[in-house]
Amino acid sequence: MTSNAPPLVVDLDGTLLRSDLLLETGIAFLRSNPLQLLKPFIWLLKGKASLKEGLAKDSHVDVTVLPYDPAVITLIEQARASGRSIVLATASHISLANRVADHLQLFDKVVATNGSLNLSSHRKRDLLVEQYGNEGFDYIGNSLDDIAVWASARKAYIVNPERGVEQRAAAQGNVEEVIHSNTTRPRDWIKALRLHQWMKNILIFVPLLTAHQLTNIPFVLQGLLAFLFFGLCASSVYLLNDLLDLNDDRHHKSKRNRPFASGKLSILAGLLAFPSLLGIAFIGSAVLLPWEFTATLIGYYILTLAYSLSMKRKMVVDVISLASLYTIRIIAGACALNLELTFWILAFSMFMFLSLALVKRYAELREAKHSGRTEKTRGRGYYPDDLEMISSLGAASGYLAVMVLAMYIHDPATTRLYSHPQIIWLACPILLFWISRIWMLTHRGKMHDDPVMFAVSDRTSIVAGLLMGLVFWVAA
Repeated sequence: MTSNAPPLVVDLDGTLLRSDLLLETGIAFLRSNPLQLLKPFIWLLKGKASLKEGLAKDSHVDVTVLPYDPAVITLIEQARASGRSIVLATASHISLANRVADHLQLFDKVVATNGSLNLSSHRKRDLLVEQYGNEGFDYIGNSLDDIAVWASARKAYIVNPERGVEQRAAAQGNVEEVIHSNTTRPRDWIKALRLHQWMKNILIFVPLLTAHQLTNIPFVLQGLLAFLFFGLCASSVYLLNDLLDLNDDRHHKSKRNRPFASGKLSILAGLLAFPSLLGIAFIGSAVLLPWEFTATLIGYYILTLAYSLSMKRKMVVDVISLASLYTIRIIAGACALNLELTFWILAFSMFMFLSLALVKRYAELREAKHSGRTEKTRGRGYYPDDLEMISSLGAASGYLAVMVLAMYIHDPATTRLYSHPQIIWLACPILLFWISRIWMLTHRGKMHDDPVMFAVSDRTSIVAGLLMGLVFWVAA
């Protein structure tokens, strides 16, 4: 079909795409070249067009999994069905725009930024007016930069507008339709901040528990402050991790629904939020808690950053790093409360959380193997055929944690803390049962991606935990 209607011109970043390719390529570049942090600033000295070209050439973004807006695609398909010409006009680099066009197969023409011209705002408008004339095209956009383009368009279509854009565009009198297809909701931030993962920070109170100081109110209040600041730091880490893992998450069947990967939250919002949370956590802990806690928090952040950038892709290193991150929470609790840590707590923690980290990897690999994949799993250092070895290592690590508990019963310090330390022996079969059950469920494919979060919501695990607590209470 052919149509006498003027061409429909579509913006890419924030309009067709629920993201921004400049930020996407910037993150992808830093993800693969963390030691070349200054290189983008050198490109920027030559102009924004040079920056976009450099990032487009030196980074990889998989355009096939980007979060495209289905409402905009529907609008484009309707226009194509009526015979209209469809033009992709974007400030993103031409190489990226062409890849998007090749993937979607919706556009008759592509105009975009090249090495010398940054095609945004007035420059985009001037090019479109030169090619189609004033009011010779309809335009779909979303940002303040698009105000100038809409001024020369016949009809304006506004998609998920930035603050103030809808009012300014309406004043021009040619708005045909406003589409709100991607509204940010509080639950998107709750999901991104992983507030449910703050449950893991209860480990901060383990030194308080083992020292029998749970009734010491000043210690409890100090522990609550440590819990808060550690939680803020952890949420900052989760935000940064999600930003760095955008490409990998979009290839995962469930992680692709995360707020940043799906485009429900903007990358810019994440880039502003994660350092803000981190600053609050470090400043608050430095002012209100012992310096040892702040030092431990910095160590936790550095290890987490190293895990996100590199360690998570290294076989075995990744699970040891995860176990260490859990153990650091216990160390942080001891530092916040000025309590002594024993060898038994640290050894038990490392073996137990190493077992749970291997549970997590086993669950991922089992899913990959049952999907028929044989290659190395994306973003990890394992193959599906590693399942048997991982289960052996994981079960052994869990049983070693039980052995550490059994040896702890005979420590002289234990006899000073407990009136009847021999009763602690009853905790060993309970823990053996729980570890064995966790691994059996994982082997059967019934394990949650995160075994710690599974444990706090699983009825049998909760009962086992209560029984363990009862045993220690009676022993005391």
